[in-house]
Amino acid sequence: MTDSTGPSDNGSEPSPFPMDRGTCPFSPPPEYAGMRAAGTPAKVRLRWSGKEVWAVSRHEDVRQVLSDSTMSSNWKLPAYPLQVPVPDEMLQQLELPLVAMDPPEHSARRRVLIPELTARRAQALRPRIQEIVDEHIDAMLAQDGPVDLIQALAFPVPALIFCELLGVPAADSDFFRRVAETLVRSDVEQEEMISAQIEMEAYLDKLVSEKEASPGDDVISRIIVKNRETPTIERRDILNLAKNLLFGGFDTTSNMIALGVLVLLEHPEQLAELRGDPGLAPNAVEELLRYLSIADSSPARAVLQDVEIGGTLIRAGEGVIALTSSANRDENVFPDPDRFDIHRDTFGHSAFGHGIHQCPGANIVRVELEVVFTTLFARIPELRLAVPREEVSFKSHTLVHGVNGELPVTW
Repeated sequence: MTDSTGPSDNGSEPSPFPMDRGTCPFSPPPEYAGMRAAGTPAKVRLRWSGKEVWAVSRHEDVRQVLSDSTMSSNWKLPAYPLQVPVPDEMLQQLELPLVAMDPPEHSARRRVLIPELTARRAQALRPRIQEIVDEHIDAMLAQDGPVDLIQALAFPVPALIFCELLGVPAADSDFFRRVAETLVRSDVEQEEMISAQIEMEAYLDKLVSEKEASPGDDVISRIIVKNRETPTIERRDILNLAKNLLFGGFDTTSNMIALGVLVLLEHPEQLAELRGDPGLAPNAVEELLRYLSIADSSPARAVLQDVEIGGTLIRAGEGVIALTSSANRDENVFPDPDRFDIHRDTFGHSAFGHGIHQCPGANIVRVELEVVFTTLFARIPELRLAVPREEVSFKSHTLVHGVNGELPVTW
C-alpha cells in the first residue's frame, strides 16, 4: 500500500482535470487507460480551482468509492472536489439537492421520490412517451431539407416528458435547458453561474407554491399531497427534490439521444439488427449507456476518514472523483471495452452511478431511449448525417458530454 502524501501519487505533476477527449468523441480521455493500467488512483488538478484531488479509474475502485459510507457527497465540505465555479459564500447558503446529501437526510428524501419513478410507473408512461416521439417525428418528416436532430427530437422529447412529470408548462423547457447546461459547465464565469442558480431557485419556489395552492397530477403535486397526509419532509426538501430532477432530468437524456444516434449510424450492421428486431432495444440502450457514459466525472466524494483504494491510502480531508466512463471501459470487466456491441453483457455498468446515489430516474430514461431509437430508425430507416461527421462539434469541460450545437440529419 502506498501513502497519499506528496504532490501526486507518483511524484509527477498532476494532470489538469477534466482531461480532453481524444480523436473519438465517444471515448473517454486516452489517459484513463493508462490510469487503469497503473492500477492505483492518480492525483489530478481541477482546472477551475487548482485543487488537487484523486481520480479513481478502475471498475472495482469506482464502485468502492460510490458505495463507501466513509465518503461524503456533501458539496459544502472543503474536501469535496467541486468541478464548477460556485463561490464558497454562495455554496454555503445553498440548499443541497438530493445528489449532494448523505444519510440519514438523503435516505428520508429519496424514499419520498422513488415511488414516483419505479419501473412500473416508467412502463405506464411508455404510451405517452410513444405519442410524444411520434408527434416529433411527424414534424421532422413534414420538413424539407436537413433537420437539426437536437432541436427536432433530442431536446424537445425529454424536455416535454420532464415538464409533464413536474407539471410545468412546456414553454418553460428552454429556460430549464439553459439553466441546466450552465450549472454543469466548468468553464462558465462565476457571475453567470450565480445568476443561473438564483433563477432556478426562484422558479422552483414559485412552482412549489403553485402546486401547494392547487395540486395537479404530477410528481411534485403528489409528493406535496402525501406529505400533508403524513409529514416526513420540509418544504425546502420538496424544492430540492424538484432541483434534483432538474439536474438529472432531460439534459442528460437529450445528450444521450444525440450521441446514441451518432453511434448507431456509425455501426450500420448493428443498427440493421436493431431495426430488424426491436427486442434488442433494451440491451442496445444498456450498451449505449456503458459505451458513452456521458456523466463521466459527476460522481465525486469528500473522504471523511482514511481509506485504502486500489492499494493507495487516501487521507481524510482529501477529495475523490469516480470516473464512471473509465470504469465502463475496464478491460477486466468488459472484454474489448472500446468496441460497441449491442449483444454485450453490460451487467455492472456504472452509467447511472452506483450505490445509494444511483440515478433515481434511470427507469424512465431507459424507456425514453428505447422508444426514441426504435421509433426513429423504424420510421426513417434512411436517416443519415447531412454533414461530414468531422463537422459535428462536441462539448468539452462539462460534467455531461454531448453534441455541441446542431446535429444536421437528412434521409
